[in-house]
Amino acid sequence: MTGMQPALEAIRARRSYSKVTPQAPTTTELQTLIAPLASVADHAALRPWRFIELRGDARDGLGFALAEAAAATRDTPMSADRELAHTAKFVSKAQRASLILAIVVSPRTHPKAPLWEQEAAASGAAHLLGLALHEAGWGSIWRSGPHTRSAPVHRAHRLAPEEYLLGWLYIGGIPGEEARPKFRRPLDLDRALTAL
Repeated sequence: MTGMQPALEAIRARRSYSKVTPQAPTTTELQTLIAPLASVADHAALRPWRFIELRGDARDGLGFALAEAAAATRDTPMSADRELAHTAKFVSKAQRASLILAIVVSPRTHPKAPLWEQEAAASGAAHLLGLALHEAGWGSIWRSGPHTRSAPVHRAHRLAPEEYLLGWLYIGGIPGEEARPKFRRPLDLDRALTAL
């Protein structure tokens, strides 16, 4: 093999950006990046995934839902002031990027494609979209958390009963050099690739 292969270079270059600039791809630009995901490994070609765009005030809805889910798991109640501050914290977190894409597993009933395979296909689609975003000049990070699959978050995304989230891609412009993440340490190839 001579020279660098484009796919390998894209994989090597991809980074997670916990901070992004306010710029974000348009819906049309996203569609251009999502269209090639038809090639994702997907038993029975079910395409058991979809993405939901959250922009503007829709991000606040995510923050409120996360705050509601967190409140439901607390053992002790908070004062009204603390509750308000707690909710504001979640809303603020949901505004860390101008564009958030919810990653949805949208399973289909199929005798040869169990749910775990369908979730793997959705994960593959989300990861490849992250690569495509980076190659197109956008920064992103895949976020989740303990309330990702809570009832309030499910309702806020208007998911069908059988659907569930894998998390969210927070997307924006790539920040200046000082905010760029460092390259990760190399894999231990003796552990990552073994033989029987």
